Amino acid sequence: MTTPSQYASVRYLVDDVQAAVDFYTTHLGFTVHTSAAPAFADVVRGPLRLLLSGPTSSGARATPADAATAGRNRIHLVVDDLDAEIDRLRGSGLDFRGEVVTGPGGRQILLTDPAGNLIELFQPASTPSAPVTP
Repeated sequence: MTTPSQYASVRYLVDDVQAAVDFYTTHLGFTVHTSAAPAFADVVRGPLRLLLSGPTSSGARATPADAATAGRNRIHLVVDDLDAEIDRLRGSGLDFRGEVVTGPGGRQILLTDPAGNLIELFQPASTPSAPVTP
């Protein structure tokens, strides 16, 4: 086994590599790492390397036909202000899947990329600060 690199990589199968690159770089703060569009590109944000594999890429060709569509798995992006992110992305013409869901760990909403892959935007619940003792 090789030594882990600085990135954790996730592969998304996409219909249009350039549309996916444009989506992730324009709306979600990713930068292009490498591009061999129209077959493949990868974009990065922090320690996440997102592999965008088009229909002619080796990653897509290695995927069984019955597993080639977008699934219920998703990348999870932490945001400081979920409401502001929703407003910003809706202002760019993007639509969300469902409404904001609130739980004990925080609030989240789902967005889809142009191929239908899910992205979870998540704002952690604020933790009460410890009481200050003199």
